[in-house]
Amino acid sequence: MSNHAIFSLWTEFDVYLFRAGKHFKLYEKFGAHEVVVDGEAGIYFSVWAPNAKEVSVIGNFNNWKHGKSFLTGRRDHSGIWETFIPKLKISEVYKYSIKTQKNEFLEKSDPFAVKMEQATLAGSVIASTWYAWHDEKWLQQRQQISAMKTAISVYEMHLGSWRKSKNNPNKFLTYREIAAELIPYLKEMGFSHVEFMPVMEYPYDPSWGYQITGFYAASSRFGAPTDLMFLIDQLHQNDIGVILDWVPLHFPGDANGLHRFDGSFLYEHEDPRKGFHPDWKSYIFDYGRPEVKSFLISNAMFWLDRYHVDGLRVDAVTSMLHLDFSRKDGEWEPNIHGGNVNLEAKDFLQDFNVAVHENFPDALTIAEESSDFPKLTKPVSEDGIGFDMKWMMGWMHDTLDYFKKDPVYRKFHQDLMTFTSLYMFNENYMIPLSHDEVVHGKSSLIYKMYGDEWQKYANLRALYLYMFTSPGAKLLFMGSEFAQTNEWNFETQLDWDLLKYPVHAQLQLFVKELNQIYSHEKALFELNFDKHGFEWISGEDRDHSVFIYLRKGKSKSEKLIVILNLTPNSMDYQVGVDDKKWKILLNSDDKRFGGSGITPNINKIFSKNLMGRAYTMDLRLPPLSGLILKNQH
Repeated sequence: MSNHAIFSLWTEFDVYLFRAGKHFKLYEKFGAHEVVVDGEAGIYFSVWAPNAKEVSVIGNFNNWKHGKSFLTGRRDHSGIWETFIPKLKISEVYKYSIKTQKNEFLEKSDPFAVKMEQATLAGSVIASTWYAWHDEKWLQQRQQISAMKTAISVYEMHLGSWRKSKNNPNKFLTYREIAAELIPYLKEMGFSHVEFMPVMEYPYDPSWGYQITGFYAASSRFGAPTDLMFLIDQLHQNDIGVILDWVPLHFPGDANGLHRFDGSFLYEHEDPRKGFHPDWKSYIFDYGRPEVKSFLISNAMFWLDRYHVDGLRVDAVTSMLHLDFSRKDGEWEPNIHGGNVNLEAKDFLQDFNVAVHENFPDALTIAEESSDFPKLTKPVSEDGIGFDMKWMMGWMHDTLDYFKKDPVYRKFHQDLMTFTSLYMFNENYMIPLSHDEVVHGKSSLIYKMYGDEWQKYANLRALYLYMFTSPGAKLLFMGSEFAQTNEWNFETQLDWDLLKYPVHAQLQLFVKELNQIYSHEKALFELNFDKHGFEWISGEDRDHSVFIYLRKGKSKSEKLIVILNLTPNSMDYQVGVDDKKWKILLNSDDKRFGGSGITPNINKIFSKNLMGRAYTMDLRLPPLSGLILKNQH
């Protein structure tokens, strides 16, 4: 089969940017592209393999024979190989045959393939990412309204185990089938965004998608690339934002993947102290290599550009930024300043955030980061890393630790609930109750709660009310909204049958109402990342395990009081308030939600200084409950 290597999609400027780590649309150059050369339609191939002796394309079209369809190496020392093969069409399966300096032949998937086979062969598939989008209204709205100033409530989900086919419990729903079921559910529940655990192609189901071999390929488990676009398009048309988990940390050592791509350490760092992950037995990207930086930032751009996603949640940022992550003394090498910060990874993340915000200023970048690395959500111009938000892991761990405790002993652990207020505005936080908390023997959220069945549900309702009224965006993992009792299992769907039991349906209703109040009460979101949006009224009543705080909007009239009684005792209580008119907006102990139904009547409000405020409110606090009170004018 003839080829026309003289054809190229690369300009000299493209090559310069790629080699400088500044080309952020490599998906327009690398990979397999439909083109017409000299009047003849075919496919143009381009791949980076600077240490290869020979590169050819293999597939059914040449009986998978090495050396039949050669690529030509560019003469500019860029390591880019390219060719044009006429008559090839969409849906052809292919790989690159790479002859190494040691005369090995490696069969590699295309790093820029937009579709890959699910079979063990893991061939790349020539496919198009053209799609007729209908989400213009959403994108325009996204440009006009900063998501950071709205009520962000994220439903985190794993596409493979949310629901399975009704006819076959072992069969995945397709992207299009998911759209039909997911969108009505999210709208009913009131979530503003959905976050998909990685949709990029991955070979090993137990990795949940975090061990990626096809960074540009939407997983074919659920359909074609255009089917995922359909799902996102439909979500947008229903005013639901889409966040993708993105994994620029590492990749597995599968023979067809990025590891030793051209026989050398190309994408991964050569030094195992930087290039091999001891926990996940995977290979870590070489952030100091400009071409790798171009590859990764282009990948972020690809999902924002071609798939119209609204944000990227970056996985394992702590591991990326720390040279000593999960390593003992002697297993890591300090940076040039003698510290443990991976300076190359820091530079990469800064460049990533700058590039995203320059090209997609209304898209969100969110860091999953568990250390206290400074300035993670501060601008790069101030030596920050530039993320919009980071997960508030400290809140999640402290709060769950508190709710596990017997209420008798909670008075000794009041600081678990108040400590986060010391740093809650140091960064822009998203409060997560994520998938990591309901796997590996950690138990489901409902079984983390202390007490008998009634107490567990009461505690969980109080926890959710506390979460939704705390400063920051919110994230809840699928199944937690109806108190899934089993730990999450990626192999089976959620236990939807639980909803036939009142306690589960009532909790689901409670989460729905929390989302409703969160999205409508400006005091709960307008100043989510501003210290003026939160104020303690009382966090010191250890003996009664009572917590009282204000949430405030921009207007003085936008004001809510939140009261948590985290003992199983109902009690008459006095609260200091600034004015006389308040009403109960939500009571987690309401019978509608499975509570005991004790009415938290406001008995009276009178002029008496209490808790540093001019008036005193007398009311009844239900057991193990949270109350939201709204100021009346």
